[in-house]
Amino acid sequence: MFSAENLSVAFGGFTLLDNLGFVIDKKDRVALTGKNGAGKSTLLKIFAGLQEPTSGRVSMPKDVVIGYLPQQMQPADQRTVREEAALAFDHILRMEAEWEKWNRQLNERKDYESESYHQLIDKVTCLNERLAMEDSANQQAEIEKTLTGLGFARNDFDRPTGEFSGGWRMRIELAKILLRRPDILLLDEPTNHLDIESIQWLENFLSSQAHAVILVSHDRAFLDNVTLRTIEISLGKIYDYRVPYSKYVELRKERREQQLRAYENQRKQIEDTEEFIERFRYKASKAVQVQSRIKQLERLERLEVDEEDNAALRLKFAPAPRSGSYPVIVEDVSKTYGDHPVFTNVSLTIHRGDKVAFVGKNGEGKSTLVKCIMDRIPYEGKLQLGHNVKIGYFAQNQADLMDEKLTVFQTVDQVAVGDVRTKIRDILGTFMFGGEASDKKVAVLSGGERTRLAMIKLLLEPVNLLILDEPTNHLDMRSKDVLKKALKEFDGTVIVVSHDREFLDNLVDKVYEFGNRQVREHLGGIYEFLEKKKTGHLDEPEQKPNRAVAANRPSVSRETSPAQSYEKGKERQRQQRRLEKQVADCEKKIERMETEIKEMETLLITPEGATNVDLLWKHAEWQKKLSAAMDEWETATVAVSRFTGERQ
Repeated sequence: MFSAENLSVAFGGFTLLDNLGFVIDKKDRVALTGKNGAGKSTLLKIFAGLQEPTSGRVSMPKDVVIGYLPQQMQPADQRTVREEAALAFDHILRMEAEWEKWNRQLNERKDYESESYHQLIDKVTCLNERLAMEDSANQQAEIEKTLTGLGFARNDFDRPTGEFSGGWRMRIELAKILLRRPDILLLDEPTNHLDIESIQWLENFLSSQAHAVILVSHDRAFLDNVTLRTIEISLGKIYDYRVPYSKYVELRKERREQQLRAYENQRKQIEDTEEFIERFRYKASKAVQVQSRIKQLERLERLEVDEEDNAALRLKFAPAPRSGSYPVIVEDVSKTYGDHPVFTNVSLTIHRGDKVAFVGKNGEGKSTLVKCIMDRIPYEGKLQLGHNVKIGYFAQNQADLMDEKLTVFQTVDQVAVGDVRTKIRDILGTFMFGGEASDKKVAVLSGGERTRLAMIKLLLEPVNLLILDEPTNHLDMRSKDVLKKALKEFDGTVIVVSHDREFLDNLVDKVYEFGNRQVREHLGGIYEFLEKKKTGHLDEPEQKPNRAVAANRPSVSRETSPAQSYEKGKERQRQQRRLEKQVADCEKKIERMETEIKEMETLLITPEGATNVDLLWKHAEWQKKLSAAMDEWETATVAVSRFTGERQ
C-alpha cells in the first residue's frame, strides 16, 4: 500500500495538481484518466520517483519495487532479446554474488562466538530466504513465456534488439518490467505498440498475476478488462470512482449534471446577494444587513464545474464517387523479403461498401498487403483494383512523414487545390486548429495533433476506398469516437488495420486474419471473430453457406407446446428478476462500503492515521470485503446480461 498526501505540482504560476490525497492498496488496478495535459503522466513520474512534487509527498514501504513504462524511451541495442529481458533478474544475480561473498567470509572466520559473526549468519540466512522466494531456477521459462505472450517468436529470442523497430523494443522493456514482478506497475499507454493477441495476453497477466497497477490508456476495452477503479484528474483535483472505466463515464455524467445544478443555484444566490448589496449599499437602515451579506459573499466557497472540452472536432468524409462492384480483387498473391515469406497464395475479394478489418500479430503482413494494394512494393500473383477506384491512404507513420519545419497552415496549403484553398482556415478550425494554432510548427505538435493534421490531408480529395493503417494511435477517446462515426457514415469502402477492439466494434462487418503466412476471411464483427477464436472455431476459413446444400439438409424438429413455452418463459423471468435484485442489493452494499472506506482513507492520510495500526488492519479487511462484493456484483451482472442477450 502507498499513499499520496497533500500532493501539489505548480509551475509558472499555474497549478497542475492541487493538494491531492488518496491511498492505493496492494491489489488495486486503477485507470488514471483526464483530458490531455491534466497531469496523468506527471503523476506517474512522481510515483516512479522521477519527478519531485512542488509540495506534499508519496509514502510507501521502504522495500517496495516499482515498475514504470513511459510512453517514450530509448532502449539499449547491445544485447539479444533474451539477454535484454534477463536484465529483469539482475537483482537476483547481485543477491547471489553477495550470498557467495558472505558465505566465504563465514568459512574463513574463526571468531564463532563474536557478535559480528552471529550478525553475518543472520544476513546469510535472510538473504537465503529471499533467494528461495525468487525461484531463480525458473527464470528462463518465465522469460520465454513473457516474450511469447508479448508476440515474439522463439527464433526472435537470440536476435539483437537493434534489428527490431521502436514498437518491438518497447515490448522488450515491457517484458523486463513484468518479469520483475513489481509491487506497483505504472504503465503509460502500454497498448500503443501491441497487437490484439498481445493486448489480450497483457490483460490476462495484469488481472491475474500483477499486484497494484496504475495505468494511463486510451483503449477503452483494455481499461474495462483490467481496471476496477478509476481516478480522474480534473482542474487539478481528483475524483475517485471504485468502478471500471465505462461505469465511471456514466457516473461522471451524473456528477457533472449535479455540479451544474449546484453551480447555477449558487450563481443565482450570488446575483441576488450582489443585487441586494447594490440596492441598499447607501441606505443607513440597511447597513447591518448589507455588511452581513458582504461578509457572506467573502466567506462563500465558489463552486467550480469540471472542465468540459468543448472544442468540436467535426469530421466528415466527402461523398464517395461510385466505383465498380469489386474495388479490390486479390488472387494467389504472395510476398517474400529475401528468403522470408510474409504470406503465400492470398485470395480475397472486397465488395463495394464493405468495411473490413485486417488483424493479426505484428509482422504477419497486414501493412505489407496494404502496400501491395497501393502498388508500392512488388509481389507475385494477381491483384486488381475495380473500375474508378480512388484510394485515400493513411499510413501507420503518416503523422511522422510531414515536414516539421512547416506550419499547420502551410502543410495543408501544400496539398489544397482549387476553391479549397480559400477555405483552409475554416477546415483547420473544424479540426481544432483554429486561430493561432494554425501557425504552430509541425515540430511542436503532439502525436494526436499530428494525426489530426494528417487526416485533413486525407480528406481534401474525394475518394471511394479508404485504407487506414493504425489510424487511432495517439488519438484520445473522443477523437477516436468522432473518426469512427465518420467512417460508419462514409458511403465508400474501408480497409482498416487496427488493434483497437472498441474502435473496430460495430464499424467492420468482415475480418481478415493474418497469421502463419495465410489470410483467412471471417464474416461478422471483431468480437464475433475473437469469440470464435477463443472457442477454437477458426480451423478453416469461413465460407458463406451454400443455399442449395442448406436447403437439402434434413431438418430437426424442436417443437414445444405453447403451454411449455409459457411456463418456461415465466420461470426465466423469475430468475432474471432474482438476479436483478441481487445486482441492486450488491450495488447498495458496495456504495455503503465505499463510503466507509473513504472515511478511513481520509484518516489514513493524516500523520496520526498513518501510524494507527488498528485502522490499517481495518482498512485492509474492508478492502477484502469490498473486493468480494464487487466479485458478487460482477457475477450477477454477467448473468443478467446473458439473460437479456438470450431473450433478444
